[in-house]
Amino acid sequence: MNHLSALDCAVFLIYFIVVSAYGYWVYRSKKKKQTDTKDYFLAEGSLTWWAIGASIIASNISAEHFIGMSGSGFAMGLAIASYEWMAAATLIIVAIFFLPIYLKNKIYTMPQFLSQRYNNTVSTLMAVFWLLVYVFVNLTSIFFLGAIAIETITGIPFSTCIIFLAIFSAIITLGGMKVIGYTDVIQVIVLVAGGLITCYMALKLVSEKLDTQTVLGALPLLKSEASDHFHMIFSKGDKFYNELPGIAVLVGGLWINNLNYWGCNQYIVQRALGADLKTGRSGLIFAAFLKLLIPVIVVIPGIAAFVMYQRGYFQQEMLDASGVVKPDHAYPVLMNLLPVGIKGLAFAALTAAIVASLAGKSNSLATIFTLDIYKKFIKPEASERRLVAVGRWSVVVASLIAIVVAPALRSFDQVYQFIQEYVGFISPGIFAIFLLGFFWKKTTSRAALTAALLTIPLSMLFKFLPVLTNEWIAPIPFLNRMSWVFVIIMILMVLVTLTDPKSKNNPQGLEIDRSMFKVTPAFTVASVIICGILAALYTLFW
Repeated sequence: MNHLSALDCAVFLIYFIVVSAYGYWVYRSKKKKQTDTKDYFLAEGSLTWWAIGASIIASNISAEHFIGMSGSGFAMGLAIASYEWMAAATLIIVAIFFLPIYLKNKIYTMPQFLSQRYNNTVSTLMAVFWLLVYVFVNLTSIFFLGAIAIETITGIPFSTCIIFLAIFSAIITLGGMKVIGYTDVIQVIVLVAGGLITCYMALKLVSEKLDTQTVLGALPLLKSEASDHFHMIFSKGDKFYNELPGIAVLVGGLWINNLNYWGCNQYIVQRALGADLKTGRSGLIFAAFLKLLIPVIVVIPGIAAFVMYQRGYFQQEMLDASGVVKPDHAYPVLMNLLPVGIKGLAFAALTAAIVASLAGKSNSLATIFTLDIYKKFIKPEASERRLVAVGRWSVVVASLIAIVVAPALRSFDQVYQFIQEYVGFISPGIFAIFLLGFFWKKTTSRAALTAALLTIPLSMLFKFLPVLTNEWIAPIPFLNRMSWVFVIIMILMVLVTLTDPKSKNNPQGLEIDRSMFKVTPAFTVASVIICGILAALYTLFW
């Protein structure tokens, strides 16, 4: 039944009050600094390693995971977990090589880095790209999936759900990064606890319906009932090869996707930019450990829902209005089967993920717009108080736009794949610009501008190449497209740089000191443990 009982509502209300009250307390205790842009946007120097790690994961995990990734688990199985498990390895690389460069050069926004390393033209162009992606892909998809989930679970109309999410996230967002960072600790505890309980209850449901002796006994049953859902690497010819093209998830385009997302992305890196190097690295490695848990929370329930569907359970609930199976219904359907009280906790976990991610992305959007657009081009003389106010208003405007656009996503079967593909249109160019900007002093502004201008046209060309050639060229998986675009752009950037007279003595090249990349023994041990776990997982489920 699509409703919350009185006990479920009480559990959710307690969560709402605790998060809101704690956020307000953090805001009031630091109110004297709220006119300082560095404090408002970065919480400079005040986030601990555990707050940084928790905030990174809370901002990353959202409805696109609980609903979208669970839906992909229903459709394609454990292979979708590569996005999470490879991200854990990526965070180690970002912590070792990217973070020291940002901190040494006092970088607060990604466009600021581009302006400092290249010029204002490159910086502004990429700032506009980022703002468009944040509004029309990130915020839009979170509002859509979140509202769909809440509507499915509670029966509350879609439009009402979106308004509720916008108001709740605004309460957190408008308090600044410090409020977001510390409330995210509560959000992560709730979303992990609620997610694990939902996973347990999904396995318990399987064990009860399919007559296994124990809950843990449901795991081998899932593997036997849906053996095709327990492979990490698809072979060419598999139904979902275009989404996850074989070995490319380990050595190809997924690295470009992840390194761009975790290393060159404002709302991820921003959490660590206000800390010292040791604290920032500790936060990133903590986030990497949390990343290993996410597939357990969201993918396993999706596979459980698939097995139950195959056995004839909740056939109608998985269909849309036109009678088509919608994988993204899997998680909400499972939540509706949870016991009273537990359902309220799971609902709180889902809401925590949605609100934390909305808050994180909104704050980063506000940071880029305020510091890299408004202050630079509209009103350079604006006071600190004025800039904070503009940041808050930009969140309101962006949310309104996303709310209007969100219903258009109803046409997609797996919204998680939609997000990955369309963000991937700009990822190869951005990552190439950052990578050469970090590690090759000769790289010029002309080369960076070439990459910025060509990344979307090249991505579009590879996407529509089969149509342009009348299917003479087979469709190219989007992760492989990203690899091709990245390689072409890297080659072009090198050629443009070598033919540019300014490359011979580039004053904007970064000074790299090898000592920047040294890590502590504790960090090394944690990294080895994570890589060992990943090696075991891919060996077991290859």
